[in-house]
Amino acid sequence: MGTLNFLLPPDLPASVHAELERASIAGGQEHMPYHTQATLQNGQLSLARTVQESGHVLSPWDVPGYGRLLLPSATLMERPAPYHLAKELARGTINHVRCQTAEWIQSGLAMRPNLDDYIREATHAFGKTLISQDADETTRLAQEALVLGCRAAEELVATYARQVFQIRHQRLPRLETLLGCRLTGVPRSAEMQRAVADTFNAAVVHVPWNVIEPSEGNLHWQPFDDVIDFVQGNGQTVLAGPLIDFSGYGLPDWLWAKELDLTLRCDYMSEFIDRIVLRYKGRVKHWQLTAGSNLAGVVARSEDELLWLTLRLIETARQTNADAEYSVGLAQPFGDYLAVHEQTNSPLAFADALLRTGVKLTALELEFIMGLDPRGSYCRHSLDFSRIIDLYSYLGIPLLLTVGYPSDSQTDPIADKEPRATAGYWHSGFSSECQAEWVDQFVSLGLAKPMVRGVMWSDFDDGLPHQFPHVGLVDAQGNPRPALQRMLDLRREHLK
Repeated sequence: MGTLNFLLPPDLPASVHAELERASIAGGQEHMPYHTQATLQNGQLSLARTVQESGHVLSPWDVPGYGRLLLPSATLMERPAPYHLAKELARGTINHVRCQTAEWIQSGLAMRPNLDDYIREATHAFGKTLISQDADETTRLAQEALVLGCRAAEELVATYARQVFQIRHQRLPRLETLLGCRLTGVPRSAEMQRAVADTFNAAVVHVPWNVIEPSEGNLHWQPFDDVIDFVQGNGQTVLAGPLIDFSGYGLPDWLWAKELDLTLRCDYMSEFIDRIVLRYKGRVKHWQLTAGSNLAGVVARSEDELLWLTLRLIETARQTNADAEYSVGLAQPFGDYLAVHEQTNSPLAFADALLRTGVKLTALELEFIMGLDPRGSYCRHSLDFSRIIDLYSYLGIPLLLTVGYPSDSQTDPIADKEPRATAGYWHSGFSSECQAEWVDQFVSLGLAKPMVRGVMWSDFDDGLPHQFPHVGLVDAQGNPRPALQRMLDLRREHLK
């Protein structure tokens, strides 16, 4: 078992100290976590993993002005002497910025003078940590370097996105990329309905199975019909799903009451998929069949079962309607769960294994709900978001991104009870204003990526039943949040 040890500042806030139990060692070509045991004792953090390979650390850390983010170190070797955690996170962050900058320059990125200055300032600030002999002074200098590194990262991503949009607009003044949101019902007011029609060129109809079939054989199609009629009336592209969420969300209670084995449970799921795909043949262009197909523990308990069940559900849908488009979804695309659960395959490896079976999929859906635990991803800066999208692009299949960031950390009475806003935070925290800033950086970056077919916001209305707490673009009282206007601005500037 390999172990890395890190010195912690003596005045580290208790809230950050507790978060360090989430730290892990990552590595490999995918830069995803290994199963890691984190121990905090005597002012040190010890990280142990069974994989005997070189790697780097991923650790939560507070960066003033940029949030509580999961940050990388550079590659580290095992040694008796402990590393200084803040200094290594600064080294890793700035190294990431410099390497990505060099790669994008080779691809034709034009460096703006202020970006060059930001990178130089961050590098110079980190250099000061290398000559410091005092631990407290090293921490202070490392924090300064991290702030400058995160500033350079955001400016780099913004520069990249602007130039990619410019290049793509030379061919298409208005991109065909889809921008949508998930609707669990027809918007509650005429004003909201106009907002959906004006802001989005697509919508995801998501009426869970437990709403359609609350008791076995008792089917209520009207909620689904109503939303489809609304979306089609707007002339928007209709997507629907996910039909089966591997977390168990939206599955009917009567299914669990039967205590079925995997095969029989799959039969019931397949029957539901067959019914809904057949009923809406010709009306729904694209079906997202699953969400979280890579997560074991609820619908399926092993990686082999996950793959088998996903393939069976795809096969059912294609036999019912071979002309429709189909996608399957992956949760936690960064692989957060690998740090705490013993699984062989990363989410990328799961997707690769799925595609290698020869299954015909139109797209792969990646779910980026940042700040929520346990379903979501720990907060990261936008440069990490860019890197992971590029990584999945190597699979050679178009990507659909489901994205979201909470506007509040309080309990949401009509959301799923499981997710909590305990996975870091971005910039100033959880607020409507911060959510809008998150849209500016992350949604715009997703739309800029050529391999991204569409970006879908996870929930539109917090006043209707929804999965993720306080992620809606409209609050429970029916008031639009600033993020909705940012979405409208993005469509007007870039999309059909």
